[in-house]
Amino acid sequence: MTSPEIAVTGLGLVTAAGLDASSTWAGLCEGKSTAARDPALAGLPVDFSCRLTGFDPEASLGRRLTWRLDLFSEMALIAATEAVADARLDPSTWDGSRVGVVIGTGSGGNTHLASDYAKLQAGRIEEISPTAIPRSVPNMVAGEIGIYLRALGPNFVTATACASGATAIGTARDLLRSGACDIVITGGSESACSRMASAAFSQAGALSARACDPAGASRPFDAERDGFVLGEGAGVLVLERAGHARARGAAVQAYLAGYGASADGYHPTAPDPSGAGVLRAIAAAQADAGMCPSDIDHVNAHGTSTQVNDLTEARILRTAFADVPPVTSTKSVIGHCIGAAGAIEAAVTVLALRHQTIPPTANLERLDPEIDLDVVRGAPRAHAMHAAMSNSFGFGGQNAVLIFQTT
Repeated sequence: MTSPEIAVTGLGLVTAAGLDASSTWAGLCEGKSTAARDPALAGLPVDFSCRLTGFDPEASLGRRLTWRLDLFSEMALIAATEAVADARLDPSTWDGSRVGVVIGTGSGGNTHLASDYAKLQAGRIEEISPTAIPRSVPNMVAGEIGIYLRALGPNFVTATACASGATAIGTARDLLRSGACDIVITGGSESACSRMASAAFSQAGALSARACDPAGASRPFDAERDGFVLGEGAGVLVLERAGHARARGAAVQAYLAGYGASADGYHPTAPDPSGAGVLRAIAAAQADAGMCPSDIDHVNAHGTSTQVNDLTEARILRTAFADVPPVTSTKSVIGHCIGAAGAIEAAVTVLALRHQTIPPTANLERLDPEIDLDVVRGAPRAHAMHAAMSNSFGFGGQNAVLIFQTT
């Protein structure tokens, strides 16, 4: 193994399982899906999702700020603020020119844009908000974090569909390695629970149609899985060069040891059944970390709960590892947060290493007989871990693999 260069010094999470990192971790370890009937999706073929509960951004950010923000920026700001506080950093005293922001999102803000579009269609032009564009375009999630936290270094968004959050973290690593930044606030944020997203994904056959049992709908690797459940949330990590973290006496939670990325070059939405692209990304991440497959003690799977994706990922893992380590899927509890998924799962992977515990995959009642994996289910599993891998795959055949290791 190579000496780790990049330290994780702070985490922030906003998910349907909890509105901060500790409550999200507790919810994931409880192993119960947060999916429920969603009034905002009433009348659609799929009318349930994994929504945030009790989320009050105005209480944290104030009315003046939240007036101009879409939900994806609100979630990211709150997660970023938690992560920076967790890292024991004070934006009022840091050199903001050395602090970067890289956030992944799949589509940007759609919560307010839908209502503004309805006003346009109805001819009520004068009612359209002057903030319609700046609160909805994807780059604003990073821009708002830079404004709020006075992070004045490189500031941008990555968009690789469901791999966006993981791609952002890998890109943040590159900024630190290049010397462009001392600190990077990185992760992903997305609210995918819109009527358009539900209708479109449903038409594509990607969503679970288990309307009679929303809480049982997201069931990665289960023989009866029939699609994913839409979710929303944000995950943010504070990354620093290890030397910088040591110099300021920071408590290092884990190290980002490896990152690998690739493209399938196969199909706009379906994974390459050969798994060649993902295998290249896994190999690249392991090489970057100076590890071999036997060094990986746990995999946080992409685990969407769709027939094809789960089976393909299982086959890939069996090819990549002589003995596949224990696997879990975070999406079973909080749904699929699209552009935020990879970042949330990266943060959960760090928490798993910290607690030496793997949270269970919810709703896994009967493992698909074609999936030969040790999937943690039923209850959290105490497990000795030095290194863990998080997989993220997106439309366009975009793959991102992250490896974290203990301190």
